[in-house]
Amino acid sequence: MDYSEQIREAVLFLKAKGINAPKAGIVLGTGLGKFVDKISVIESIPYDDIPHFPVATVESHTGRLIYGTIGNTTLLAMQGRFHYYEGYSMQQITFPVRIMHALGVQYLLLSNAAGGINLNFKKGDLVLIDDHINLQPENPLRGLTSPEYGPRFPDMSRPYDKRLSALITEKAGELGLEIKKGVYASVMGPNLETRAEYRFLKIIGADLVGMSTVPEVIVANQSGLPCAAVSVVTDECDYENLKPCHIDEIIAVANSADAKLSTLMAAVIKQLE
Repeated sequence: MDYSEQIREAVLFLKAKGINAPKAGIVLGTGLGKFVDKISVIESIPYDDIPHFPVATVESHTGRLIYGTIGNTTLLAMQGRFHYYEGYSMQQITFPVRIMHALGVQYLLLSNAAGGINLNFKKGDLVLIDDHINLQPENPLRGLTSPEYGPRFPDMSRPYDKRLSALITEKAGELGLEIKKGVYASVMGPNLETRAEYRFLKIIGADLVGMSTVPEVIVANQSGLPCAAVSVVTDECDYENLKPCHIDEIIAVANSADAKLSTLMAAVIKQLE
């Protein structure tokens, strides 16, 4: 079965569940579990129930598609995302974004946990992604030649939507939350970086590094779906004074920032009604 048919089958399944033209979509990264508490849930569907949907294998990613409302805004929330290091293809990783677009989602928000290369970033900081550097070894658009997916050579001069990004900044100010801005480098993982790799990333202009987000953003741009993304800084990557870092520490820091990022994302989505 080809990719477009897989998308159609998944969309038909979700429509039969009553999911109809959600206004916003959100991909919840590591440590954003409390966001679901802010949703008036209409449907909660395990990923493995959805035709052709991958299954999240990362311990901090629950693996459910949530349909509901925040205020008057309908939304689809991915409680857990997929990564290249899990063994999935880029087209599997971005399959949910294709489905969101096909279901009528008009705005896409993304979150992630990231290492802070910029020494002005500290653990627990929120950083609005202003641009990115793609160091992933594959591209989700490779081989998709049909115009049904969007332009084959999509422009990426401004991958993160100005209006959505400005709205995030505005809502952060209203909530009294400090939000910084930076360039996110996306690498394959799952290992963390060496001192030399952090030095390299800093030289090429990265403020943050993580293992996700960019594939979804590429597909959103091809699909004409405005998107914006926020990182939680979970570890400080000072290559001159680098200390060992373990995944449980990263998850703990992400969890500690959960309340403020969830509150911010909910306020943004509420404004999209």
